[in-house]
Amino acid sequence: MLYYLLTKTSDQLDEIGLYSLLQVFYQLEFRAFVAVVCSFLIVLLFGRTTIRWLIKQKIGDSPEFYHADLNEIMARKAATPTMGGILICGSMLLTILLFADLTNRFVMLALIVLAWLAVLGGFDDWLKLTSARRAPGSREGLHAWEKLLFQLGIGAVAGYFLYRHGIGRETHHVLTLPFQRTYQPGTTELESSVIVLSGVAFVLIATILIAGTSNAVNLTDGMDGLAPGTLAVASFALMVLCFIAGSFDTARFLMFPHIDGSKELMIVTGAMAGACLGFLWFNCAPAQVFMGDTGALPLGGLMAYIAVAIRQEILLLVIGGVFFMEMASVILQVGYFKWTGGKRIFRCSPIHHHFHLGGWSEPQVVTRFWVLAVVFAMIALVSIKLR
Repeated sequence: MLYYLLTKTSDQLDEIGLYSLLQVFYQLEFRAFVAVVCSFLIVLLFGRTTIRWLIKQKIGDSPEFYHADLNEIMARKAATPTMGGILICGSMLLTILLFADLTNRFVMLALIVLAWLAVLGGFDDWLKLTSARRAPGSREGLHAWEKLLFQLGIGAVAGYFLYRHGIGRETHHVLTLPFQRTYQPGTTELESSVIVLSGVAFVLIATILIAGTSNAVNLTDGMDGLAPGTLAVASFALMVLCFIAGSFDTARFLMFPHIDGSKELMIVTGAMAGACLGFLWFNCAPAQVFMGDTGALPLGGLMAYIAVAIRQEILLLVIGGVFFMEMASVILQVGYFKWTGGKRIFRCSPIHHHFHLGGWSEPQVVTRFWVLAVVFAMIALVSIKLR
């Protein structure tokens, strides 16, 4: 909105001598880092008010696990309000509206993904956490298949429009593989070995990745500070990738696909990073609020959407290594349990609970997973030059 107003009133601002002071907002990198600060401050500003409202609504989390020892450990969290994702998503929405170019198609689609999954997660949280106030027999949240249906739905919609937006530009449909060059050295021609996805393959990958990452982040949201801290690290890494993909010279130098217009997604990743850091202020141990599905589902889906938009699905698997490690532990645990008739690989899944039950304190688990998130992000960024 501010960016739009600046572009529309540049002549008038120049006449009164203010244009030279405000022209820094034309610089996308400046707006991206302002978005980090703004989003962070919005969460801090409204955090305590939102938490008090959630407590008043008696929206508290009551975690239940198939493990008596873990239920005993986690019992102290029962009164902590959840659904704090409204803080994160609200802050991101306001920041993006203020500083992003709202005519940019990548930004418009990012807002749709954010809103769609935030509403889905919020509806699920509200049903689960207010069931005690409603009539006996009322539904306690959405069924897993219902949530998955909506996640797959927005994934397919986003994938379709990303593919349509890139028709006529092969780089928008390239599958970027590890250590593979996109361009021939010194030219703008694609390498002969590059895989250009068909429409069906593109939409299928986008659908699976958006739904899968949305659920992976949701599984990670199980300890004080774990999800927002890890998301902040991943957001900053994605901001770097958005800068590369949106800059023609940088993308060609690093032999990455150039996606014109995608640089504006730096505002989105900056807003996500700032909101997660602000939420961490209230979510660090002992947590005053949890993000719930309202925050976890949209943030995971948005990360995947951005990775698909800038053609970096494979690097997302590295940057989000902690999230996919958590999801893999659940898949392995459930599959092995059913296959063996009751045996387990881990003490409990997701895997952060395995380490917690193994003797690590909760702050130790969270801090070490943050360290892993930083290492994964560094590996992804270092690999940019190795091609």
